[in-house]
Amino acid sequence: MATFLSFFLLSSLTLPLILNLVTGETLERNFLRHKKEKLTHFRVYWHDILTGQDPTAVQIMNPPANYTGATGFGLMRMIDNPLTLTPRLSSKMVGKAQGFYAASSKEEVGLLMAMNFAIFDGKYNGSTITVFGRNSVSDKVREMPVIGGSGLFRFARGYVEARTHDFQLKTGNAVVEYNCYVLHY
Repeated sequence: MATFLSFFLLSSLTLPLILNLVTGETLERNFLRHKKEKLTHFRVYWHDILTGQDPTAVQIMNPPANYTGATGFGLMRMIDNPLTLTPRLSSKMVGKAQGFYAASSKEEVGLLMAMNFAIFDGKYNGSTITVFGRNSVSDKVREMPVIGGSGLFRFARGYVEARTHDFQLKTGNAVVEYNCYVLHY
């Protein structure tokens, strides 16, 4: 019993030291203290194109065969959607929204959105923000969290507000205005 207790105490004291050596270094508390946190706001238009020769959203999963509801529950699309400065697709493209969305509600058209806004223009060229959250499509304004980022948006947090600018019922194509509010260093 004493041997087991000695082993347990010794291993509980050394394991954190070993894990620290294996998993990485501990950063100083003031690692980010010298950096000033900024709030950046930008607006982009997200073009979800389901039709034509070069769609930007493709269906990768169908709803279950036994589900016939009007909400599309179970449908999933992978996206590589253009982000432009104005609602016109011909306007300047400043990035892409890459990820997926899935119909995750049986009662309403509610989507789970998981996407990166990859910016490839201007000051934030090469940076991304990650949006992950619920999008209740029938609401006039939908809010989703920004859960991270890269490049100049490293350590990002914040939210986006989505407003449908145009939706074509016949094709399913949509243009959505995204106002992004991002805190970052």
